[in-house]
Amino acid sequence: MEGMSWRTACCLSVLCAVLLLLRPAEGIRFVIDREECFSHNVEYEGDTVHVSFVVIKADTPWHYSEEGVDLVVKDPNGGQVRDSRDKTSDKFEFIVQKRGVHRFCFTNKSPYHETIDFDVHVGHFSYFEQHAKDEHFAPLFEQIAKLDEALYNIQFEQHWLEAQTDRQAILNENMSRRAVHKALFESAALIAASVIQVYLLRRLFERKLGTSRV
Repeated sequence: MEGMSWRTACCLSVLCAVLLLLRPAEGIRFVIDREECFSHNVEYEGDTVHVSFVVIKADTPWHYSEEGVDLVVKDPNGGQVRDSRDKTSDKFEFIVQKRGVHRFCFTNKSPYHETIDFDVHVGHFSYFEQHAKDEHFAPLFEQIAKLDEALYNIQFEQHWLEAQTDRQAILNENMSRRAVHKALFESAALIAASVIQVYLLRRLFERKLGTSRV
C-alpha cells in the first residue's frame, strides 16, 4: 500500500507540474485618464504580493515623456502599504500585514491618456498545510507548492519584460516616424528655398538685362 501511495503521489506531482506549465501569466492592460483603482483580495496574512506595471504608450505618437505615473497600494483599513512615484515602469513586492481587499490606485499626471500594463500575483504556501495528512506526503506537497510559486515568478518576470519590450518598440516606432516626418519637412523646406532662390535670381537677371538694353 505504501508503494501505491508513493506512485500516486508521483503521478499527482507530474500532473500538477503539467497544469502549472500550461497556466498562462495573468495581467491587465488598460487606458488611464486621470485616476484608476483596482482591488485584489488577499486571504492570508504573511503572503507575499508581487506587483509590476509598465506605461506602454500615450494616446498620441508625438508625445514622449519620462514623467511616469503614481501607484499607491492601500491595505483593507485604508493605510498606505507601498507607493511608486513618477515612474514609467516598476516592479516590487510586499508582505501582507492585514488580510482582506487591497487597493492599487494609479494617478496619471500627464495631459494625455496612457496605456498601462499591470500585473499582481500573491504567493502563498498553503497547499501542503491544508491537505497533507500523511507524513510521507507533506514534504512532497511542500515541494509542489514551492514549484508552483517558482514557476509563476518566472511567468511574472516574463510578463513584465514583455511589457517593457512593447513599450520600447512603440517608442522606437514613434521616434522613427518623427525622424521621417522631420526629414520630409526639411527636404520640402530646402526645395522651397531653392525654388525661391532660382525665382529671385531670374528676376534679378531680367532686371539687369532690361537696364542694359535701355
